[in-house]
Parts: sequence; C-alpha cells; structure tokens
Amino acid sequence: MTPIVDCRELSYKFGKITALDDISITIPRGKLTGIIGPDGVGKSTFLSLITGSRAMQRGSLLVAGGDIGNRNFRNGILPQIAYMPQGLGKNLYFSLTIEENLQFFARLFGHGKAERRSRIDRLTSRTGLYPFLNRPVGKLSGGMKQKVGLCCALIHDPELLVLDEPTTGVDPLSRRQFWDLIDDIRSSEENMSVVVATAYMDEAERFDHLIAMDDGKILAAAPPDELLKQTGKNDLDAAFIELLPENKRSGHKEITIPALEVSGDDFAIEASGLTKKFGSFTAVDHVSFQIRRGEIFGFLGSNGCGKTTTMRMLTGLLPITEGTASLFGEPVTGNSLEIRKKLGYMTQLFSLYNELTVRQNLQLFARLYGVEDALIGEKVSAMLDRFDLNDVASLTPEDLPLGIKQRLSLAAAVIHGPQILILDEPTSGVDPVARDSFWELIIELSRKDKVTIFITTHFMNEAARCDRISLMHAGKSLICDTPENIAAGNSLEAEFIRHLEAAQGDDGLAKAPLEEEKMISGEKHAGNSGANRFFSFRRWFSCCQRENTELLRDPIRATLALFGALILMVVMGYGISMDVEDLTFAVLDNDNTQLSRNYAMNIAGSRYFKEKAPVKTYSELDRRMRSGELSMVIELPPKFGQKLEKGDVPEIGVWVDGAMPTRSETINGYIKSMHQLWQENYARQQGSVTAADGADIEIRYRYNPDVRSLPAMVPAVIPILLMMIPAILSALSVVREKEKGSIINLYVTPMSRFEFVTGKQFPYIVFSMVSAVLMVIMAVLLFDVPIKGSVTLLFLSLMIYCVVSTGMGLIASSVTRSQIAVIFLTMIGTMLPATQLCGLINPVSAQDGISFFIGSIYPTTYMLLICRGVFNKALGFAQLGFCVYILLAMVPVMTAAGVLLQKKQEK
Repeated sequence: MTPIVDCRELSYKFGKITALDDISITIPRGKLTGIIGPDGVGKSTFLSLITGSRAMQRGSLLVAGGDIGNRNFRNGILPQIAYMPQGLGKNLYFSLTIEENLQFFARLFGHGKAERRSRIDRLTSRTGLYPFLNRPVGKLSGGMKQKVGLCCALIHDPELLVLDEPTTGVDPLSRRQFWDLIDDIRSSEENMSVVVATAYMDEAERFDHLIAMDDGKILAAAPPDELLKQTGKNDLDAAFIELLPENKRSGHKEITIPALEVSGDDFAIEASGLTKKFGSFTAVDHVSFQIRRGEIFGFLGSNGCGKTTTMRMLTGLLPITEGTASLFGEPVTGNSLEIRKKLGYMTQLFSLYNELTVRQNLQLFARLYGVEDALIGEKVSAMLDRFDLNDVASLTPEDLPLGIKQRLSLAAAVIHGPQILILDEPTSGVDPVARDSFWELIIELSRKDKVTIFITTHFMNEAARCDRISLMHAGKSLICDTPENIAAGNSLEAEFIRHLEAAQGDDGLAKAPLEEEKMISGEKHAGNSGANRFFSFRRWFSCCQRENTELLRDPIRATLALFGALILMVVMGYGISMDVEDLTFAVLDNDNTQLSRNYAMNIAGSRYFKEKAPVKTYSELDRRMRSGELSMVIELPPKFGQKLEKGDVPEIGVWVDGAMPTRSETINGYIKSMHQLWQENYARQQGSVTAADGADIEIRYRYNPDVRSLPAMVPAVIPILLMMIPAILSALSVVREKEKGSIINLYVTPMSRFEFVTGKQFPYIVFSMVSAVLMVIMAVLLFDVPIKGSVTLLFLSLMIYCVVSTGMGLIASSVTRSQIAVIFLTMIGTMLPATQLCGLINPVSAQDGISFFIGSIYPTTYMLLICRGVFNKALGFAQLGFCVYILLAMVPVMTAAGVLLQKKQEK
C-alpha cells in the first residue's frame, strides 16, 4: 500500500537553526502514527510541511502520492487534509460560539445548509459538546477547546488528519476522552490516516506506529512494542532516553527521592475553607490543606478547576473571598511584602529576558528580589554552579535549549533563597532526560534546603514523585493524600480519572436528534470537490460573515470603526483651523485721552481680539504675558492725542507673544491693518483729503468669502481620516490572525487568497462608508459647512475611496506580523502622505521631485479635490470626473496587490 507520507532528504532551516536535518521517512496509510520528542526537535516543522502550510526548502515530500511542493497538487489535496496546530484552540476564533466556528469551517469546505447541520450535530454529540453550541470558545476549558478544534478539523471527513500536540496542557481525563474520540472516529473511517505529535509518552503507547525525533533527526521508527523490544525497556520514557545520543543520556540515572523528615506541626502553608468568587461564579470552593516545610506538594486537576486561582490567593495576588490562608503562621495579605520575599515563582511559560545574558538575568532578578548589592555577585556565582550554568553564562536565553532555559528559570526563582517555591507546570515540553535533571534540582531544594515545593503538573509520573498530591475539580479538593494511598495498587492516572468522573457524574450531555445524525451518511464528501478553487461565494461569505461577527463583538474595534473618525474629525476640524481669533490683549494707556481710548476701542471691536483689564505697569505687563493671560499689549505713549492733533506721528508700542512664530506673524498683520484703517478713519474725521483722494482697493474672495479655515479644512479632514482609520482596522484584521495563529486556516483549507482578503475587507468597507456618511452629516450640521455640489458624486467617490483605503491596510498587513508594527506602518504610510503631500496645505502642483510624484499617485490627493470641489465650489461630475476615474482605477490595483502579497504558505 502506498504510504500516506513519503519524504526523502527533507531539510528545513530557520536562519542558522536547523529544524529538520536531511530526514527520510515513510508514514503508513490508514494508521495512527505518533511523532514523539520534546519541544524544538522539529516535530511541528515536519507536520506543517506535510499539511502544506509551510513552503518547502530542500528535499522531496509526497503526501497521498503527490508532491506537496507542487502548487496545483497542493491546492487539489487540501480538502482531503485536516490540520490541528499546536496550542489550545489556536485555529479557532474565541469570540465566536462553537456553532459559529463549526459553521465557518463547514462553509470553507463547501457544505450546504442541511449537510452542515447534520455534520455539526453528529460531531458535537460524539464529543459531548452539543449542549454548549452557543457558548463562546473563549469561555471553554482547555480540553473543550481541543475538542472543538478536532470537530472543526473533522468537519469535512479528511483522508489525512494531522494533530500537533493536541493534548498538551490538558488534564488526563480530557486526554483520555480525546483519544477515545479519535479511536471512535477511526473505527468509522477505516481509511483515515492520523499523524500526531506528542510529548506524552504514556499516550504514545496506544499508537500504531511511532517516529522518535531529536535535533531534527529521526532516532527510530517502529511500532511501540518493537521500540520497547529494541531498547530493552519497559516504558517509552526509558526507551526514548535509550535512543538519544550518548552525549545526551550520559550521566542520566533513575530518580530517587529521600523520605521527608517530619518534625511536629512545622507547616509552611495552611489553608482553611479557602474560597474565591468572581461575581456569582465560585472559582475555589472551601479548599483546606496543610503543607509541611520541605514537602513536595503536587496540585493536580482538570483544566479550569481553580489551581492557579488558589496559588494566586496563597501568594497574596488575589484577595480571599472566604476562609483563611497563612504562610509560616502569618496571615496572607496583599500588602505583605515580607511574605512575598519568602516566595519564589516559576511560570509555565519562559518569562526571563532574551535581551540579557544568563548572568545578567540572574543579576536582575537578584535586585528585583531585594538581595543586597554586596551579595549579588556571590549569589549569582552560586546559582551558576548549582544549576550547571557556567558554560552558558554569557549566552542569551534564546540561544539555549528548552531544558537549560528551565534550569535558568528555576535559578532565577530561588536566587533570593525563598522558603516556598511555586512551580506552574515547569517541565511542559521538556525531554525526559532534562525533566529528570530538573527534578533532581527540585528534590535537592526540598530535602537539603528545606524549601517547600508547590507544583502543578499533568505528567502522572511527576505526580507520583510528590510527597502528597491534591486532586481538584470545579474549585473543590476531591482528595488530598500520598500518591501511593490514592493509587491504592492501581495506576495513579486511572485513579485520577476515576475521581474526576465521579465528581462530574452525568453532566447531561445531550445528543443531537437521531434523525439528524443519519443524514450524514448519504452526503459524505459532497462538499470536498476541488471545484471553484479561485472563488467560491460560500467561502467568501463565510470569511465576510465571521469577520463582521468578530468586529461587532469587539466593542473597542466596533466603536473605532464607526465613531473613531468622527471623534478625530472634531479634534482636527477645530485643531487644524488656521483662524486666529479671540486673541487676548490689554492696553497700557499712558495718555488716557479721548483719542487714546478711541484707538483702543477700535481694536476691541474686532472679532480677532478680546480685551482684558488694562495694564498699569511694565512689571504687570511682563507678568501677565509670561502667564499666558495676554497675547498682545498695546502701549499708547504720553501725549498721544496732542501729537496727532498737531500732525505729528506718535510711536505706538505693540508687545506680542512670539512663542508661536506663525501666530505672532498673523497678529502682526492684523494690528497693522487695523492701525491703517484707524488712521484713514481719523483722517476723514479731520477733513483731510489724502485718504479720500487715494485709490480704494476692495478685495473679494470666491468660494470662502469670509476667508475662514473651517470651510476649507473640514472637507479635507474627511479623506484624511477615511484613509487612516479604515486602513489600520483592515490591517489589524489580518495581523491579529497571524499573532493568534488562526491564519493557519488560510494555509490549510481550500480558501483562496482572494476570498480571504476580500472577505475580510468587505465589513470594513461597509463600516467605513457608514462612518463617511456620519462625517458628512457632521460637517453640515456641526461645522456649518454646506454641500454646494453633487451629493451623488460625493458619496460615490467616498465609497470607492473606502475600498482603496481598506486595500492599503491589507497591503500593509502582508509585510508585518505584529499588531503594534502594523499600526505604526499604516499610520506612517497613510497620515504622512495624506497631510504633507496631497494638497492639504500646499497644492501638489507646487511640489517637486519625489514629493510631486507621491502626491500625484496617492489616492487622498484626488479625494481631497472631490471633497473641496463638492463642498466649497459647487462642482459636479463634469469637473471632477477625472478624479473619480483615477480612484476607480486604483481599486483593482490595491485589491490585486493585497491578494498577491498575502501568502498562502508560511515561509
């Protein structure tokens, strides 16, 4: 029989790091094949190549008899492959319900309404998810997320099912239920091939075929019993260690745990009736236990059972709702810094700084924990020696293997000599040798240093090493005893599962109506054809509908999409105004005659100036201008009136705040004009013929007779904001999927790039158009800027412009993988050209060189002409039609660029 996977001399590198090193292997068809090994050995890279989600580099890889590196073959085979990536619910959409997620995936594979209903009901009934169809995925436990992910992967009856560590971080009961489900599905789908990557050796024993990997190489490939026979070991953990190269397994020895020396009631941690409620939800329900000094206490339980919440209450990070907790006899409070100094905490995820070396990380944590400066060097050296880190002291953590990273994290957690050490799944993803080495350190801390160890784990062989363990479920402690007493001659995992099942009881997991389940048999593979590879309306609509639903359920994004531009329009409409009005001024009148008062009244009567109380002295003048109270002071000299009556020219002093040069120049122009006007009026009153005989110049302004900024700036703000906000939102819509990992659905489903890009773009076009309409209404009603030209032309142009601006965001998203990076890139790529090069202040024709070129091809230039033409100049299609045509021509250009730059495979 032709193997489902056949690779020859397959290699893959991430920069200088070799993930796969010239491997050659075949995977049998119709079997459950497991790939075992710790994190970072190349398992995920191998699986991503098999599914076609990652582009090939070197070697050959045949999947289902065809070359997965061939684009045409890959597009044709994708409907027959299902891929569940590593991470709890990584391919799911957390704001959508179980039903909505399954409907989305079913549409991607072309299933009709009746077929979708029957498939969803069948799969959710078999997984126990049917009663929870309307529950958002983000509110599910880890085990339930994995079940939903599996249902989404199986919605189209794949020929090859690829699962990348599907049970990592999942409790034993959920793991067993997951694999029972796989066995159930395989019994009805005899030809289905399943390839699984796992770090749990106990579950690997149930696989038909195993491939052991390390450092990108194949160690062995055989059924589990043959591997045990080949290595002469009784379990796969020991067999895997035996398969490792000599340099990795040398020095490894079986873990032995000295008995705990008990001395009276020397308790490090005591909890009595410990309870935590979040509103009406009880996360921890009257939990009680006592942990002795130096004891290794294991905390086990189902996902979401309250383990982490209990830990956070014991450390004072969460307030206690009911009950009491004490450390070394002292009550736990959130303000007790002395208690916190006695604690060391190591999180499941690596939390040190990759920018610092190993030594620098230890120095930093010593300071953070309050170690005296004189002792830091000594403490760091002791940690490097004790945890065997001297050889890597000058390296950064990103250059270290996972096992050494874990040792470094432990060293950082205990550098201040804590009396209690809290470890949250510290060995997840670590190979068996490194895991045993890590436990040797834990045992030494417990027995030698008398450090109390509080540890959570899903590995049952680790739980068996604890002095005592507590099993939790739904916030309650089911049992607390030694592993031997709990197991009672049975396996610890079996007893754990028995207690959890007894606690859960019959949860009333309803099933779908039987008649619905029967519908599936006659419709199998109905939607898995390779037709409509480039465009399927059903797939496009599914992308569009999903994006719209997610957008509406995110209040921040929805508000920004609808009202963000309006808020900024108010700020920019007034903020960018070039009008200088209501300038505060005062008069320092040293003459105090009728003429001097008349001169001051001439200025006070202007709309440009607002008079304040007179200034009496120069010191007062300086003080009031320094404080910002006055922008200008008019100083009228003594005998101002007498000199004017004699025909002399008195000198008038004008003190202007020059902190803002442009504003001060405007004030200068205002005061000179008003002074000239007052002189002419005074001359006429005195009967002088000079002013009357001179030429009288009258200036008239078209389109904006009062020469005010708002009628010019408000229409210009609309295109600027419609370029920035929609571009940012559409860019984020793609990059969010890259960060969360759900972009994998583009890579491994029949969905085309065109469907993905335009499906995500459409909701933002609609939201942007609604925002544009609201901004036009605001311009008319709030800013009193009437529309003088063609309303139809304006809205048609705005609709085209929204398509272009969202397309700009999709182009930006294709070259970034971080939401922060894409926001900066989109802001720079939209706001700078739109405000500086497109004619907002200076016409494009007045620019030259690269500025002229960018302004000539940038869409905002033409939308600015349309907005100002329609609002201010009463223009229509005859005058502005060329701008509309240019915008229209940009639509296919932007769409094509967004589609072509968006990759269908990860590089």
